[in-house]
Amino acid sequence: MLSKLRPRKSWIIRGATLLIILVFVFYLITISGRPAPIPSKQTLFEGAVTYHRRVYYFPRLVIAHVLVIDTKTKGLRTVVTPPDNNNSRPLNARTVTGFMDDFDVQIAINGDGFSPWWSRGPLDYYPQLTDPVTPNGYAASKGNIYALGDDPILYISRRTGFSFRKPGKVYNAIAGDRYLVTGGDKVDGLDDKERDPRTAIGFNKNGRWLYLVVVDGRQPFYSAGATFDELADILIAHGAHFGMSLDGGGSSIMVIENESGESIILNSPIDQYVPGRERPVGNHFGITLNR
Repeated sequence: MLSKLRPRKSWIIRGATLLIILVFVFYLITISGRPAPIPSKQTLFEGAVTYHRRVYYFPRLVIAHVLVIDTKTKGLRTVVTPPDNNNSRPLNARTVTGFMDDFDVQIAINGDGFSPWWSRGPLDYYPQLTDPVTPNGYAASKGNIYALGDDPILYISRRTGFSFRKPGKVYNAIAGDRYLVTGGDKVDGLDDKERDPRTAIGFNKNGRWLYLVVVDGRQPFYSAGATFDELADILIAHGAHFGMSLDGGGSSIMVIENESGESIILNSPIDQYVPGRERPVGNHFGITLNR
């Protein structure tokens, strides 16, 4: 009887080993071309910026990308996309990498939501590159206010001060989807069910440290996305005293410029359920550094 059981046990072991190998190969194929789901920390731009890749394994796999920026860095300036048109649709849609090239910034994320927008398939979507759009909320670039709207609105002064209170003279401003953190506390009633790709911006109590967050999502076996409640937790964990969400979903993307001047996408954007596909969006938030 013992001799009859041994071949069966050996077959089970070989089958299990093969299954594990096949699962591992499938997983490698799944994450190919995307940032490895491994925590990482890197200092960028001569110490002015620290990049964190946060990986949350439980209760689901979630990958978050966080840039912590010292706004007191000499030569640092903020850039909000200026208007392209003087009409009801002031912006021509462009990708975040296109924004970086057009305005010579070293760090960029997507900005406010916009309209019109639809996605009915790979050939039927709006906007495509250069199509005119309108931001959902308030927007200003170098004192030029080109869209109006309600809170939340982040105001950025010429000297790179950040506030959710409207100043006497507006310099740069960009609107968001909702407040996430106020006074160091998470906003009550944030959704804790729906998980999607997310983008957020925040700053610490004295405004010196700026936090840019992008969470990957809608990518099975790679990153499930975050709820607004979880997005607020990520901001607070890095020291944010105030923060808001920006446009999310297929718009969420984080890009930096490397030492060779090339645009490097730090996350795994997903537009029309295609990992790595970059969506043309309305406005953008960028950082310029004199290096």
